[in-house]
Amino acid sequence: QVQLVESGGGLVQAGGSLRLSCAASGRTFSSYGMGWFRQAPGKEREFVAAINWSSSSTYYTDSVKGRFTISRDNAKNTVYLQMNSLKPEDTAVYYCAVRSGRAGVGLMSYEYTYWGQGTQVTVSS
Repeated sequence: QVQLVESGGGLVQAGGSLRLSCAASGRTFSSYGMGWFRQAPGKEREFVAAINWSSSSTYYTDSVKGRFTISRDNAKNTVYLQMNSLKPEDTAVYYCAVRSGRAGVGLMSYEYTYWGQGTQVTVSS
């Protein structure tokens, strides 16, 4: 059974940092693209960042460029999202996802097969 488990969320003041982790189990995802999405209250889920299988390609939504960094450790079947200079508008539930069968980056939620349960990130002003 495939399972993605996010961790690292929490409450932080504006300007602070958090590092999210997403550990995959049940199968190996080292050959697949992975990504992070977020959903704020009353809003649709939106793309945040994506990384290809080899970490040679990454992509970010404009609002997080220069502040967030996506990375992965294929030996640990884990993807990370380092979030710096956090802003109140970054407050959301953050989800990791895997593009089963696809090695490249994906920007749309329908491109992803497996999803984690989400971790809450709250940034206070």
